This record gives sequence, structure tokens and C-alpha cells, in this order.
Amino acid sequence: MDLGDVDGEVDVSLDYTGLQRSEQVMTESDTVRDRIAFLRGLRSVRDFRPDPVPREIVDDLLEVARWSGSANNSQPWELVVILDRETLRSLAAVEGYAKHLAGAPLGIVLVMAGEPERVGHETYDEGRLSERIMLAAAVHGVGSCIGWFAGDGRQAAKTLLGIPASRLVRTVLSLGYPDDEARRARPKREQPRKPLAEIVHQERYRDTE
Repeated sequence: MDLGDVDGEVDVSLDYTGLQRSEQVMTESDTVRDRIAFLRGLRSVRDFRPDPVPREIVDDLLEVARWSGSANNSQPWELVVILDRETLRSLAAVEGYAKHLAGAPLGIVLVMAGEPERVGHETYDEGRLSERIMLAAAVHGVGSCIGWFAGDGRQAAKTLLGIPASRLVRTVLSLGYPDDEARRARPKREQPRKPLAEIVHQERYRDTE
């Protein structure tokens, strides 16, 4: 991989020499580029239409979640699927950053095992699980946004959902079909990304300042 800086850009082309034939089939085909564009295009959705998410789609999301990777295959999670609008509004009101739940037709609360000696592992796995569910939702045209229970909000969420005190509850996903009109009405904000030349280092860290 050549990361030479040319006019502020980085060449991130990969050298496939040495890969087995079966590993080379996914290179520069249109299908691959479409998938890369899909992954790049995932954005949080906070405005939802009231239409329910069909059960078969919810089942797909849960199946993808079930197959998400975890440290030592510990699978340290359980999922609470919430369709009740009153419960969603109550969760949106607790301390944290999940107000978008109030307008969502579907919420999924991630319940982690909460083992004190594995908090670091569970934090890592929790992020992987969240992203997997959000990507699976996007495949079906379902928008999503990650939320976070903070402070007393974590215990409040446990109480609302009957979750045992020993479990760790902090992440929640709101899901639903995007309300495009509401999104267009929001003030537009640029979302630039840093160039690769600024964030990628080859072999050793280099001073970019």
C-alpha cells in the first residue's frame, strides 16, 4: 500500500500479490464500488416516518446482530426490542443523548453482560454490534441513529425495561423509515472529512503539524 503524499492526496491502492484466488474476486468490480459507496454513505437518521418496520426486517436485523463478532466469541449481549411508543418516549426523556427515540417506530436497547473485568472487551463488542445493526437496517432502507444513556439515565432505562441491576445498559438504537421532508427542513451543515493524507501514516507515525 503506497501512501505517498501527492498534492495533499494519499494513494491507498492495495497490492493483492500473494492473495489466494478466492480472495481476489472482490477488487474493483462495479459491485464492490457500489458496496464501498454504501458503506461511506451511512448517516444517522433522527427524523422518522410513523410507518412500522416490518417484522421480517426486524428479524433480519436481529439475525445479523446474533452473528456479530465478539471477543473470544463471548457474545456478551442481549437485545430489548421496543415498539411501544410510550416506552420509546419515556426512554427518550431519561438522562443521555437519545431524544430521537421519541419519534422512532422502533428501538433496540443493547444490554451488555456488565462483567467488571471485561468492560473494555464489552465496550469494543458493543460498538461492533451497533454498527452491524445499523448497516443491516440501511440495506433495507431503514434509517437509524445511535443513542446513549448517561448518568442516572442508565438506571432509569433498566427500571423502565425490567433489566437486572448487574447488566450494563448505555447504548440504544432508534430505527425507522427516514422522514425526508423533516430532514430537508433541518438547517444544512457541512460534514467534511479530513483528507487521508492527514490521518493515514505508513509504517511509522509522522508529524503532520
